[in-house]
Amino acid sequence: MAPATEPTAAAAGRKRKKPHGPSKTLAKKPSGPKSTSGKKKKKEKHKHTTHKEKKPQPTGPPAKQPAEPDQAAAGDGAAGGGVLLSAAMPPARQLEFLLRSFERAGKMRLSPLELDSYSERCMVPLAEGRAQDVESFGDHVKGAFGTSWKEELCEGQVVEGEIGVGSPALLVISSAALRSLELLRGLKMFTKECRPVKLFAKHLKVEEQVAMLNARVNITCGTPSRIKKLIDIEALSLSRLKLVVLDMQKDAKSFNLFTLPQVSKEFWDLYKGYLDPKVREGNTRICFYGAVSERDITRALPPAE
Repeated sequence: MAPATEPTAAAAGRKRKKPHGPSKTLAKKPSGPKSTSGKKKKKEKHKHTTHKEKKPQPTGPPAKQPAEPDQAAAGDGAAGGGVLLSAAMPPARQLEFLLRSFERAGKMRLSPLELDSYSERCMVPLAEGRAQDVESFGDHVKGAFGTSWKEELCEGQVVEGEIGVGSPALLVISSAALRSLELLRGLKMFTKECRPVKLFAKHLKVEEQVAMLNARVNITCGTPSRIKKLIDIEALSLSRLKLVVLDMQKDAKSFNLFTLPQVSKEFWDLYKGYLDPKVREGNTRICFYGAVSERDITRALPPAE
């Protein structure tokens, strides 16, 4: 009997393993100098893309953006701009600007009867074509006082029954203490024999100012709040007051005496309580000093006919 080889062959066939694929060694890339062309291309592509994304830098100065309407208007009163009320406007128009600003601040209207009590002669015109700065201030004041400037502003003796203590002929009202000091430097031609008195709160106590006012005073300069306080306590008298200069110089934020918050309110309180009656009587005159922006004029005044 022949041996059964078939099942064994079949079993061997079933157990035969599948042939192995290529070995790992064969799967590797052939040895030799490594190809870097792909990497180079990739780097060049990346470099090219980055180059495209960069925006070209401007070579000249940056373009100036157009100013907003409010910003442009705020610059009107700068040097070379704005309107010098006391030189460019007739006294009647200056008076109208003053009274309209007064009404606007007080949120009221003056009646025709009240308006009739004012005269355009209470406004002081200044020479056209002359700068209204610190250096020119003394000359402008001298012109406003006319031939009596030396008698009113330079003499240092108290005259019994005529010129009492603490009664200035000139009162300069500014929006800040530093500005008051600047304006006083412009009045040195008058103050050799009779010292001016600084009427502001910065570094000065009320008691010190009361002591300084207890003598003949021709010139005073300060801020509305302290001026009003000294009048309230009767240390400062307005009995001899001939001229009030309203300094319209703008501050760093383009505010002036009429527009600076809080200071404006204090000024109109002072004006209503003490200065307005003197102006109506015709004993005291008002002078605007410095440029006012077109915007501030338009807000206060109706268009001229």
